[in-house]
This record gives sequence, structure tokens and C-alpha cells, in this order.
Amino acid sequence: MSQRTLSLGRVRAVLFDLDGTLIDSAVDLGRAANAMRIERGLSPLPLARYRPHCGSGARGMIAEAFEIFPGTAAYESLKCEFLDRYEGLMYDSTLPFPGVVEELARLASAGFLWGVVTNKAERFALPLVSALQLGAQVIVGGDTTGHVKPHPEPLLEAARRLGIPAQACVYVGDDERDILAGRAAGMVTAAAGWGYLGPQAQVERWEADAVLADPGELLKWLSLA
Repeated sequence: MSQRTLSLGRVRAVLFDLDGTLIDSAVDLGRAANAMRIERGLSPLPLARYRPHCGSGARGMIAEAFEIFPGTAAYESLKCEFLDRYEGLMYDSTLPFPGVVEELARLASAGFLWGVVTNKAERFALPLVSALQLGAQVIVGGDTTGHVKPHPEPLLEAARRLGIPAQACVYVGDDERDILAGRAAGMVTAAAGWGYLGPQAQVERWEADAVLADPGELLKWLSLA
């Protein structure tokens, strides 16, 4: 665990990214992309190929599976197909990362509020968090506010729903856009070092207030105040 010097005494709530931070959904995301390849007569890719790109959702999966990117003619239809396929299997293998459930329980016992702010659409985020029985007190999806991270509005909306100032929140995520969004919202930020860090990730350059190696470091860090 590394951190910059700051006071954490004001923190009353912790907000988390979902995929790559609280839950490991890489297998289900990869299987959805491979199903599309198989239907087109292509060989499935090793699931490990998809893992570093899972934090980018449909965009990352389609790029890895087909080398097709947003802005190209075929992208939107592939995205819709991918999301439909993923919705049918998103409960198959997805689980919280080791240590997450225990750390959430410790946070609650220590009096912290907590919630989820994800770029995943509510169509997926709400039922998935419910099915995994994570017990989030607020869930803001990528289509909740009309903005997605790194825009700060989803994080600000979560703080409003919790009834506390943004400055009283920590935001934890495994992508640079999570840290950018948190800083723009005026929140304390922590990088989830256990998540889907892409091959080019340079976490120490994100200027997060802390880089946590595993979920169990979070409450220890907050207790330093």
C-alpha cells in the first residue's frame, strides 16, 4: 500500500467501481465475446487475452475479439450483440474478488456507508449486485445520469443519494478514468491494484491518493486518520 499524505478523518463513505474492483466478471465477459467469434467461424481466444481489457466493458471486448473500435461502421451492431449475449450469461462465473465481501462487512461495522458507481448500464449493474448480495446502499450505473466516468457526475449523484458531501467520500477503482472522475468530484481516490490493470497501466502515475494491493488494505488505510 502506497499513499500520499492527507487527512482521511472526514471520510464517511466509500464508493467503488464494479468490474475489476468489487467483482471478477472477466470469464463471463470473455465468453460472450468468444460466442460471437464462434458464430462467425473464428476460433475462440484464450480467456486470459480478454482479462486486461475487461475494465473497458463492451469496447474492450470487441476490440480484442475483432479489432473493431468505436466510431467504425460495424461497432454499434457488435456492441448491441455483445451486450445481449453477456446479459444471458453474466451470472455464470462472476464472483466478488477474494477479500471483498469480508472488507465490505468490516467497512459497515466501522460505520462507513458504501456504494457502487460503474459505467456498466443499470440493466446489468442492478441485478448483478443484487444477485451477488453485496448490499450496496447506492448504485449508480453508466446510464443513470447521462454521463459516464471520467465525468464526475455519476460520483456526485452517488454522494447526493447517500446524503453526504462528495468531499466525505473515497472512490476506489482499477482504471485511470476512475481516479480522474474521483479527483474531478473532489473525492479522495484509491487505485485497486488487484483489478483489471491493462498492459499499459502505470498506476503510480494516476495520482491516486493511495494504491491498494488487495481489498483488505482499504480499512487499514482509512484507519490511519
